[in-house]
Amino acid sequence: MTDLRKTVERYWAAANAREWGAFADLLADDVVYTLPQTRERISGRERYVEFNREYPGDWQVRIERVTAEPGQAVSWTLFSMGLEKMHAITFFTADAEGRIATVTDFWPEPYEPPAGREHLAERY
Repeated sequence: MTDLRKTVERYWAAANAREWGAFADLLADDVVYTLPQTRERISGRERYVEFNREYPGDWQVRIERVTAEPGQAVSWTLFSMGLEKMHAITFFTADAEGRIATVTDFWPEPYEPPAGREHLAERY
């Protein structure tokens, strides 16, 4: 099995560069992409690559952190589009050949903290 950490790093680099052939090469034929917050699922390499190719806007992605162990990995990324910035947490699993078999994306929305804990936390 290949190093999934390196595969995930190449995945984000290919997505950021819009190198869809290189991106596709990292995916299993039957890759499954899941977005729990919108309850959407995309199955298959061609459909998943097309989903990314058609995604609107001139976004850029930067890896904040990748944690991996054999067969699974998670990345924390920062997406930027103009002045808008969004963090994403993405879980990956690999198939027997080390290609990405599943991708599960979480896009947390920022929010203001509840009042009353200012004495415990600092804002950044």
